[in-house]
Amino acid sequence: MIKDRPAMVNYLYDLVERIGNCTYATLHLEYLEKYVDIHFVQWLVWLFTPIIIVFVFPFVLFILFFLSALFVRAYRYRYRLREAYNRDVWDGARNTLATAWDALGWLWHGYEIVGLENIPESKEGGALIVFYHGAIPIDYYYILAKAILIKKRCIRSVGDHFLFKIPGWNLLMDVCHVFSGSFQLCVQYLKEGHLVALAPGGVLEAQFGDEDYRLVWGKRIGFAKVAIEAQVPIIPVFTQNLREAFRSVKTGRRWLRKVYEKTRLPVVPIYGGFPVKMRTYVGTPIPYDPNITPEELAKKTAEAIEKMILTYQRLPGSIFKALTDRVYEKPKLKNI
Repeated sequence: MIKDRPAMVNYLYDLVERIGNCTYATLHLEYLEKYVDIHFVQWLVWLFTPIIIVFVFPFVLFILFFLSALFVRAYRYRYRLREAYNRDVWDGARNTLATAWDALGWLWHGYEIVGLENIPESKEGGALIVFYHGAIPIDYYYILAKAILIKKRCIRSVGDHFLFKIPGWNLLMDVCHVFSGSFQLCVQYLKEGHLVALAPGGVLEAQFGDEDYRLVWGKRIGFAKVAIEAQVPIIPVFTQNLREAFRSVKTGRRWLRKVYEKTRLPVVPIYGGFPVKMRTYVGTPIPYDPNITPEELAKKTAEAIEKMILTYQRLPGSIFKALTDRVYEKPKLKNI
């Protein structure tokens, strides 16, 4: 005990020392030291901590979703049940969540959106927004936040079936207008003048896409049929460095692909959470053409997004260079 220290500080030091001695004796660490090199263990912890962190970040993102869902539930109980289904009441919840996610995008990714004017105003009717699906579509959450805060429009989006099986998420899905995506429902919303967003690649593209940014659409043309039936334009969207923020593990993909085909569940591990520069580009709308076939429209949409990738994305993607984009970015990226 040191006399120069205040009595309370001496007490705390003494308490910590007693706890340490008690823990040492209780866990019998003196025996552990005989068989384990403590310094080697500390080195292993130091070595693997970065690896552990990049796999923990996706779980942190899911925690943020659960917090969002918890907020929505608390918001519902804040008002009476009848009031909870009033449009203005839920607008307040959506604006609160949009503000939080917009702040997260600005802080963590220096997020920007270019071409927001290509998304029509509410009086201009509906449109189908088609975007590239990252390992985690975090860019879409930022796009939705911008649409709510700036355009004053909430985008209805098509979500995979597994999202509705996650406990506690159903109310959040309802408030954010996420639906399972039947053909009839998509057409109905578009004809009613709403914005609908979807990623043709879906979970397949999320899990098995890579830093080369190749579209994993296969022969999926359902979105084109929807746009033609509803007689609305298609708006192509791409986000720069999306695959550098979160990536899916490449090891064992053949086996995991077989598991996915049987279960239709996201089985590929995801890592990341890197604070890379992210910028969304909203392309020029592809107008409705009564003479075009679904196959031709799907191809035209894919070509529009591929052109955006070649124009705005460094290929193959680099996490390190995407991080440096936060500080300095060349006027025009070159595909290297």
